[in-house]
Amino acid sequence: MRRAMAEAEVGDDVYGEDPTIRRLEDRAAELMGFEAGLFVPTGTMGNQIAVHLHTVPGSEVVGDAGCHVFNFEMGAMAALSGALPRPVPSADGIPDPAAVERAIQPPAGYRTPTRLLLLENTHNLAGGRVVPPGRMRELVEVARRHGIAVHLDGARIHNAAAALGVPASELAAGCDTVMFCLSKGLAAPVGSVLLGSQEAIGEGRRIRKLFGGGMRQAGVLAAAGLVALDEMLPRLAEDHLTARRLAGRIAALPAFDLDPATVETNIVFFGVRPAFPLTAGEIVDRLRARGVLANALGHDRIRMVTHYEIGPEDIDHAATVMERLVRETL
Repeated sequence: MRRAMAEAEVGDDVYGEDPTIRRLEDRAAELMGFEAGLFVPTGTMGNQIAVHLHTVPGSEVVGDAGCHVFNFEMGAMAALSGALPRPVPSADGIPDPAAVERAIQPPAGYRTPTRLLLLENTHNLAGGRVVPPGRMRELVEVARRHGIAVHLDGARIHNAAAALGVPASELAAGCDTVMFCLSKGLAAPVGSVLLGSQEAIGEGRRIRKLFGGGMRQAGVLAAAGLVALDEMLPRLAEDHLTARRLAGRIAALPAFDLDPATVETNIVFFGVRPAFPLTAGEIVDRLRARGVLANALGHDRIRMVTHYEIGPEDIDHAATVMERLVRETL
């Protein structure tokens, strides 16, 4: 990737003149079955451009209560677009179509109008769970019945596709816009792509500039994204295997609560049992001191993620460190 970045042909992307970015946008659109693509610095910006495209100030966005846009994007949908969230709780990050339909506000002069259904696949806070194609179609059909747009936060859509053995375009079918990240499992240092119709992406380019995302000779970044699409997509299933290997080791420890069957992609979420004397934050701090990085989510949940630079030997090392920590603590 660094070699490709150093050798990238560049131009001014604000004027649409960067050939490397254009190649990336075209390649991503073809891959996902859309007319056009827009290179953006971050997945959050891609999601927020989509929200701005599909809503008006004072309208609502329906989505799973644990979705990334509602929980980790700094309230940007309200700050930048004047849109309000209408969260729909779910047990596993996979929304129930009937619950989504109930959350859509009926047309009335005294109700806040629903303008957008927001989906996420894979679902980060649900531990990388995959929304299967059948459920995606059901959710899109609900939106269509009510005349509202659908945006898919597909930051890890290619992990979902690898887990199911289907093209990523099948999981995006029927959505008005889709964003996927070139970082995360695809291993690029920066960047995401927003996909949609020619009209939507044309307006999205204007909104990108409005939000501060207009870039000049950014082909040096897009070059890494092209390598990601060429070389990373075929190997994502390897990350899923290492995640399951890690989950099996963690599940055997008495300090933690984890069902390995719930680990479908490259994210491992597990709980800290109430009887264990350390909080998630304390555990993460002690693991970091021993060279193992993880994230604490609240008082009693921990998140670990596998990727290109994590192999089976790294999993075994991390698991051994965790085993030793538990044994020393109990």
